[in-house]
Amino acid sequence: MSGPVLVIELAVTVPRTAIERLREFLARSSARFEEKRVGEYDLNIHAESLGITDTGGVDGRRPVLVSLMGAGIGDEAIFEAEHADEVDQKPLVGFTPTHAVDVIAFSNSSVDHVVTALLTAAVMDVIGGVANAELREDQVPIVAGLPGIVATMTDPWPAAYGSAEFLRAWAQQPGFRLLK
Repeated sequence: MSGPVLVIELAVTVPRTAIERLREFLARSSARFEEKRVGEYDLNIHAESLGITDTGGVDGRRPVLVSLMGAGIGDEAIFEAEHADEVDQKPLVGFTPTHAVDVIAFSNSSVDHVVTALLTAAVMDVIGGVANAELREDQVPIVAGLPGIVATMTDPWPAAYGSAEFLRAWAQQPGFRLLK
């Protein structure tokens, strides 16, 4: 996995109806779609399905993994491991995450960073949650003033929490790049 990653933090189990809507959206938006298990999708997303018209000369079909994890859905051990070193998120986002969705790009071109952000926003439109994005230190002041920001932190590492609106606004910033 050589591309950028974003995490959607969730306060509750995602209802099966929302998972089905997510599955339908991803299948409709992808050139290749494989459901590895309920809630885990290996796909080649069409960049244009996310409104991306300039792919910088790379193929508009971008390889991505979307993986819902937590108790009762799968990858519980991965969820626990990923959250073991997290700060207490309740003061930042208003809840302690019980589930999460990882959106993982398998390539690292500029368009993959935009695809990851906009795909994460689209997933949030379907299932909700709060995006958790690790940042470079120089990105903290850039994201702090964007719409949809819920919280930022600098210790123990720079990160921003925000809505789908935040991700869309951030992806429009000049030189946008996610931290891996």
